[in-house]
Amino acid sequence: MTDVLNPVDIERHIRGISDRIARGVPIVSKSYADYLRLDGEYDRAFARAYMAHDGPAHEKKYAAELATENERNARDLADVAHRHAKDQADALREELRAYQSVGASVRAMYAVAGRGE
Repeated sequence: MTDVLNPVDIERHIRGISDRIARGVPIVSKSYADYLRLDGEYDRAFARAYMAHDGPAHEKKYAAELATENERNARDLADVAHRHAKDQADALREELRAYQSVGASVRAMYAVAGRGE
């Protein structure tokens, strides 16, 4: 069984989705700021580890990679969190568009109701 939609219900859904999108903006912004901060921390830690390694030049990169595993993992987790928040926001925008389309159809249906068409 499908729900019978009327313009009031659709508008309520649209407002609810719009509110969720608005509440998500600071979450997406914070997740991106966290990613940028951790990416910078990783870059600086990598540079310090690279320069601190006392060995042949060809070992410096690998030594720095090993020495900065925690920073890299933290940065990658922040990237995943940001992408998830962004994907959630994109999904909400798609849901909003779908409800707007349904709303237009329902309004058109109500407009011709009772006219014998």
